[in-house]
Amino acid sequence: MWANLALLTALVCTPAETGLSLTHVRSTHGLLGPERKSEAIAPGDVYFLCFDIDGITVEDGGKVRYSLQIETKDASGRVVFSQKPKDTESTVSLGGTTVPAYAQLSIGLDTPEGDYQFKVTVKDLATGKQQSLTRALKVLPRGFALVRVTVSRDTEAEYPASILLCGQGAWVQCNAVLFDRKGADLQPDLDFEVRILDESGKPTMAKPMVQKVNKDIPADKKNVPMAFPLSLNRAGKFTVEITATDQLSGKKARFSMPLIVLSSVKE
Repeated sequence: MWANLALLTALVCTPAETGLSLTHVRSTHGLLGPERKSEAIAPGDVYFLCFDIDGITVEDGGKVRYSLQIETKDASGRVVFSQKPKDTESTVSLGGTTVPAYAQLSIGLDTPEGDYQFKVTVKDLATGKQQSLTRALKVLPRGFALVRVTVSRDTEAEYPASILLCGQGAWVQCNAVLFDRKGADLQPDLDFEVRILDESGKPTMAKPMVQKVNKDIPADKKNVPMAFPLSLNRAGKFTVEITATDQLSGKKARFSMPLIVLSSVKE
């Protein structure tokens, strides 16, 4: 049910007097992407959480060492996932006592809907000091959905785009899940549509970008990925709107997220 769990943190901090703290906590669409507006996650999605570890002990050569221990409970308090302390090393090349980190949680398609609580304990291995955080997360009911929406530098989504500059190119990535199939070869029939809106809500192009998927999808494949190219020809604040239609069931899935394009890195 739960997979690829590196770390889960929270906005609620367990009081401690250690000097160690977990700060600047935010969930994002993809690694280094825009912040999520909601902690409600659809089955099949990937949940990213970025944060800073403050007050970590810095050893010779700028090395820092810490461990992460994780526990996940459902609404009844039953532990549904646990991870033993995992030792991690990093380097603070620019000095200071703060280390940026992130969490990644893949939510399986069979994950029951409901409320969950995540707890992580971070321990400074040099001193033994530790700090804990919890975060509430809601898994939505199973159904046709758009998940794993992010912006990347490449079509394979291996290089996330954290800062977008005018003149660059990027890709909007998404996956459709829990769609219907038909025929002897069990093919889906999916239509994807992407619109970009400017800050006033006006579409930036007269027609949306569209793609259809109705062939060459293996029968055992549970998600259909899609990538749309973006040419960042001007700076501004925009909104990406994606709509997927399952023509076999008549169901629609919609998703939107902010897109900020800077004229330069000085902004």
